[in-house]
Amino acid sequence: MHGVNPLSIERDVRRALQEDLGSGDVTADLLPEDRAARARVITRQPAIICGQAWFDACFHLLDADVSVEWLVAEGDRVSAGQTLCHVAGRARALVSAERSALNFLQTLSATATTTATYVEAIRGTRTRILDTRKTLPGLREAQKYAVRTGGGENHRMGLHDAILLKENHILAAGSLTSAVTLARKLHPAILLEVEVETFGELREALSAGVDRIMLDEFELEELVQAVAEVDGRVPLEVSGGVGIERVRAIAETGVDYISIGALTKHVQAIDLSMRIVLIDGTR
Repeated sequence: MHGVNPLSIERDVRRALQEDLGSGDVTADLLPEDRAARARVITRQPAIICGQAWFDACFHLLDADVSVEWLVAEGDRVSAGQTLCHVAGRARALVSAERSALNFLQTLSATATTTATYVEAIRGTRTRILDTRKTLPGLREAQKYAVRTGGGENHRMGLHDAILLKENHILAAGSLTSAVTLARKLHPAILLEVEVETFGELREALSAGVDRIMLDEFELEELVQAVAEVDGRVPLEVSGGVGIERVRAIAETGVDYISIGALTKHVQAIDLSMRIVLIDGTR
């Protein structure tokens, strides 16, 4: 599953279930304890499906005997009205886990779908789509997995695995070169990126020997000039207010990466429906 730690999935799901169930589902208490039920999940809109492991875990952590039969694979593109899976088990477990399970599936599918839209928009160029740290609180690893499912790539997982020097860091260090020198001294093995706003800063970053340069708020013609001037010496990344209407034009300038916060922070959940039917018999 693209490197997602199963313990992280369980942690996410346990937190969600605790948030929703609290001391117990008082409405589910109306159902006989062993009453059986079945359900099917359908999507009301096209999507890239993502989050099956989180969906499954919501049911299995409440009742290990619940069965989930998927009719589509993780990462599949589905159409409106399509049935995604069948769920069967004790009715109490199905109704108690339903909301949390759908929340994960519709949010992660939305992230993957949004990412796939951007990836498709730049198809045929050399540019790759990156996410940012602008994720929903508590869902960093899950949403970054969804970005990968949608065909994008992860920028950095957090503040621990890459250095990105911005204006405030540079001001505190006294200069861009001083900031780079100190960062290299403290963390020599970690990727070092610098955000620049002018060509003077771009040239200073090149001279300082950074690993990647982020071009902030450069116009299209300036991006073309920057790509030509850098000439492949370090990867170039564009960031800052990149919408779907501009992403193709930016990619065609020849930059290596475009990072987009909207992949994870502006997602609109995919519209899913889960219909539960009580059946005769017990489990």
